[in-house]
Amino acid sequence: MGHIPSSHLRTGQPGVGPSRPDRVSTHLQLPYIRQRFGQALPFLFFSLNTENKIFERHDFGRLQHHQNLRRVWYRLHFQGRPAPPLRGLQGSGTRWLSPDPKGELRNLQAAAPRGTPPESGLFHSSSGCPLRLVQPAAGTTPCTCWASITYHLRLPLHGSVGASQAKSSSVKPSPPSRRFHMPSLFKQGDIMIGGIFPVFNKEISNTYTFEREPPGVKCAGFDLRAFQCTQVMIFSIEEINKDPALLPNISLGYKILNSCSTPTNTLRAALTLAGRPEETESTLACPPAISALIAESGSSQSLVVAGMLGPFQVPIVSYFSTCACLSNKLKYPSFFRTIPSDYFQAKALAALVKHFGWQWIGVIQSDNDYGRNGILAFSEEVKKFGVCVAFVGTILRTYTMDKILNVVEMIKQSTVKVILGFAAEGDFYPLMKEVIKQNITGIQWIASEAWITVSRISTPETYQSFGGALGFALQKMAIPNLKPFLEGISPYKDPSAAFVRDFWEIMVGCRPVLPGEYIDAEATNVICKGNETLMNFQNVFFNVTQLRETYNVHKAVYAIAHALHQLVFCQPAGEKPVKPCLNVSEIQPKQVTEHLQRVNFKNEFGDHIYFDKNGDPPASYDIINWQLSDGQVEHVTLGHFASDTNGDYKLSIQEEHIVWRTGNMVPRSVCSDVCPVGTRKAQIKGKPICCFDCIPCADGTIANLTGAADCTPCPQEFWSNERKDHCIPKTVEFLTYHEPMGIAITVVSILGASLSLATIMVFFHYRETPVIKASNSELSCFLLFCLFLCFLCPLTFIGRPTVWTCMLRHTVFGVTFALCISCVLGKTIVVVTAFKATVPGNKIARKFGPAQQRIIVFSCTLIQIVICILWLELKPPFPDMVFRYSNKKIVLECNTGSEAAFYAVLGYIGLLAITCLVLAFLARKLPDNFNEAKFITFSMLIFCTVWITFIPAYISSPGKFTVAVETFAILSSAFGLFICIFAPKCYIILIKPEKNTKRHVMGKN
Repeated sequence: MGHIPSSHLRTGQPGVGPSRPDRVSTHLQLPYIRQRFGQALPFLFFSLNTENKIFERHDFGRLQHHQNLRRVWYRLHFQGRPAPPLRGLQGSGTRWLSPDPKGELRNLQAAAPRGTPPESGLFHSSSGCPLRLVQPAAGTTPCTCWASITYHLRLPLHGSVGASQAKSSSVKPSPPSRRFHMPSLFKQGDIMIGGIFPVFNKEISNTYTFEREPPGVKCAGFDLRAFQCTQVMIFSIEEINKDPALLPNISLGYKILNSCSTPTNTLRAALTLAGRPEETESTLACPPAISALIAESGSSQSLVVAGMLGPFQVPIVSYFSTCACLSNKLKYPSFFRTIPSDYFQAKALAALVKHFGWQWIGVIQSDNDYGRNGILAFSEEVKKFGVCVAFVGTILRTYTMDKILNVVEMIKQSTVKVILGFAAEGDFYPLMKEVIKQNITGIQWIASEAWITVSRISTPETYQSFGGALGFALQKMAIPNLKPFLEGISPYKDPSAAFVRDFWEIMVGCRPVLPGEYIDAEATNVICKGNETLMNFQNVFFNVTQLRETYNVHKAVYAIAHALHQLVFCQPAGEKPVKPCLNVSEIQPKQVTEHLQRVNFKNEFGDHIYFDKNGDPPASYDIINWQLSDGQVEHVTLGHFASDTNGDYKLSIQEEHIVWRTGNMVPRSVCSDVCPVGTRKAQIKGKPICCFDCIPCADGTIANLTGAADCTPCPQEFWSNERKDHCIPKTVEFLTYHEPMGIAITVVSILGASLSLATIMVFFHYRETPVIKASNSELSCFLLFCLFLCFLCPLTFIGRPTVWTCMLRHTVFGVTFALCISCVLGKTIVVVTAFKATVPGNKIARKFGPAQQRIIVFSCTLIQIVICILWLELKPPFPDMVFRYSNKKIVLECNTGSEAAFYAVLGYIGLLAITCLVLAFLARKLPDNFNEAKFITFSMLIFCTVWITFIPAYISSPGKFTVAVETFAILSSAFGLFICIFAPKCYIILIKPEKNTKRHVMGKN
C-alpha cells in the first residue's frame, strides 16, 4: 500500500460506540487498491483498538510488538454505500484476535475469497514497515519503526459496485500501489542522516486527468550550488567517519534527496526519508531511521518539513532557510539552522539604509515565506527610522512574463533610486534579465544574502544594470581538502549515484554512457569517451576559497555529529576516555534534538557553533559590493554586521571603497527634499510620510536642524530670528533716560523741582510782605517742599526696575502726595476758619494756629505712612517681566505686589483731595481780593481730574507707557497744585509789587 495522507485521518469509530478510556482508537479512511473493472474506487474504513496504550503520544508514536493488538473492527464501503458482503465477512463487524495469532490469521484468510495472497493479513504502517500477526522467528529482532498512526489492514476487495456477491477466485488481485521513487545519494551507516537539497530548482508542471496513474515528478534547472552542498555534506560525513575523536567506531550514513525547490516535493522527500526503504526484506530487522535531517534552502520548504517532522521531534538543521517564522519553537520545536534568521538580516538591511540616509526605497520580494516574512520584518525596522517603502513588487520563478513586466513597469514609473531585492536567486533572475533587456540603469540595488554572492547572476552583462549592488552575505570560509574531493566526482565510480550524470553533462559537456547501457542513435547529446576528468577544471564550482552557503552545510553536519557524540558517549567530543553509554540502536530523534540545543563547540576554523533558545546561530554578515575587475564581477567585502552578547548590533563599513553604479557620490533616494532650517515637514494627505511639504516655522519657534518634523518653541525670554533657525533674546523694554519719553519726563521733573526751590527762595526773600503773611508762610513753604519731592518722584520711575526702586517709587509717591494734600488741607481749613470768623479775635480762628496745622498735616500723612508700611511688609512691589504686551519684547516693570494696597494709597490721596475740594468750594465766594480758597478749589479740581483719568489710562496702557501715564499724572497734579496755589502769589510779588499791600490784600480801596 502507498503512504496515507494525513488529511485522510479521523478519530473515533463511525457506527461504533466511543472507545473505552483505556484504549487508543484510530479511525482511518484510505484509498484502497484501484480495481480494473468498472470505474469503481472502493474505500476501506476500519479501526485498531488495543488493550494497552501503544503510542507515546495520542496521535503519533512508536508502534510496539504485535501482541498489543486485541481487536479488529472493520466496515467495507464502496463510494459511500455499503459494500457487498464477502465470503465470511459481512459489511461490518468486529473480530477479536485469538491468543494464537496464526489461527486468527487463518480465520481472516479463510473469510476472504480464494486467491487472497498470504500477505493480505499483514498490518502495514505508512512508513512501509510490516507488522505481522505472527510471532517473529527465533533469533530475530521484533520489527519496530517510527511511523504515523495510519496503520491499516490489507484485505484485497474483489467485485464491482452493485454486485451482491464477490467475484470468483479467477479474478487476480491488483498489485499494491507504488511508493515514491526518488533518486538519491545513499550510503549505509550505523547512524543515518538525511539530506534534502534543491538540486533541480524548478518542477515541470503536469496536468492530471485522473484517468490514469499520475506520472512521476519531473524537475529541471540543475543547480550547481545545491549540488555542491550535497557534496559538502558527503565530504563532511566522510571526514567525521575518519576522525577518531568524533563518534569513534560509529559510522555515519546518509541519504540525500532532491526537493525540486517546491514544498510538495520537499514533503515527498521528507516522507521518504522518514520511512523504511522499499527494497528492504520484511524478514530483516528494520534499518535505522534517520536521526537528523539537513534541509532545506527555501523557507517555504523548511516550513513544510519542520511542520511535519516537528511533532516527531526529528531534528531538522537548515543551512539556508532564513524566515524569522521558523524561530517559533512552539510550532517548530525541532528546527535549527546554521544561517542567521531574517530577523537579524532585516536589522542589518535597515541599518544600511539608515547609514546612507535613504528615505524612499522600493522593494522586490519573492512570493513565498522567505520574501514575505523578510520584507515584513524589514518594513517594521525601517519605519523606526522614518523610511518609506514606495512599492512592493512580487516575483516568483514560476510567474508568467506578464507579471514580471508589471514589476518592471512599476520600477520604471517610480521615483526611487534605491531598490531592495529580497528574493531567492531563482526567483530574482527572470526580473534581472528583463531589467537588463529594457536597459534600466541609475538604480542602486540592495541585495539579500540569497543572491548577492551567486556566481550565475554575477556577470558582466548584469553589471550594466546591477553594478555596485550592496548586500549582506554569510561568512565565507575555505574548507581544506574539499577541492580534490570535488574534482574526484565521476559518474563511473558509482553508476547508481543520483544527479552525478546531470552534473557531468553540464560540467564536461558530454553524456556519460555506462557499460551495457543502450545508446540512442538519434540522441543529439555528445557521448563521453570515458577518459574525461575534472582535474584542474576552471569553474566556480571548484572555487572552495569563498564558501558561504556550503560552509553552512559543513557546520550543520558537524553540529549533528557533536550532538550525537554527546548523546552516545555522554560527554563532549575530544574528552577521554571515550566509552559509549548508549547503544546506537536505541537513539531516539527526540534525544538528538535535546542534545542539538545544547551543542557548543569551536570548529577547526575557530568559529563558535551553538544555537540560541530559538535554534538560531549568532548573527554575522559580511557587506558585499559588486565591483568590476578585469572584466569579471567580484564580490568585494567592505564591511561587517554582527551582534554582540548584549543583543546590540554593530555596523562597520568602508564607505570610501564602495563602487556606486549611479556615480561617485552616494545616491540620494527621497520622495521630498529635506526641509531646510527654519521650516518643518507638513504631511501631504494620501501620501507616505516621506512625501511632505516644507512650511516655515511660526514666529517664536525655530527649526535649527534640516528635516525637522516640528518647530521648537523658543524659551520665554527668547524669540525666533528672521530665518527661524535660532532663538535670540527678546528686546527688554523699560523707561530709560536715553529715550525721548524719559528725557522729557526728566526735564519736566527737574523743571518742576527747580520752580519749587525758586518759589521757596522767593517766599523766603519776601516773607515779610502782606501776600506771604496772608498765605500762611509756614504751610506754604512746607507745601513747596512737598511739591519739590513730588516733582522728583517721577525720576524713580525711570531706569531698570529693581527691588529698591520698585518699593521706593510707589511709597515715595504715596507719602509725598499725602503730605502735599495734607498741607493743602491745612491751608484750606485755615482759610475757611479765618474768613468765616465775623468777629475779630474769634476763638475759632485761634484754635487753628500753627500747632494745630502741624497736627493736621502730620496726622493725615501718618495714615498714609502706615498704609505704605503695611504694604511693604505684607506684599511689597517687586520688579517683574511682562510678556503679554508683545511676543518680541519683555517689559520690565514694577509689579505692585498687592493691587489692594496700591489702590488704597491712591484712594486715601483721593479722599484728602476731595475733602480739600469740598472745603475750598465752600469758601470760594469770600469777599477778599486775595481769596486763597478759589485757587485751592481750582488746584483740587485739576488734581482730581488728573487722577480720575489716570486710572483707566493706567490700566489700558501697555508696557513702559504705563509708567509714562503714572509719571504724567504725578507731574500734572503737582504742576496743577503749584500753578493754582503759588503762581498768583509769585505774580503779585514779582510782577505786580504795587498790589503786595495789606490794603489790597484785605480788599479795601
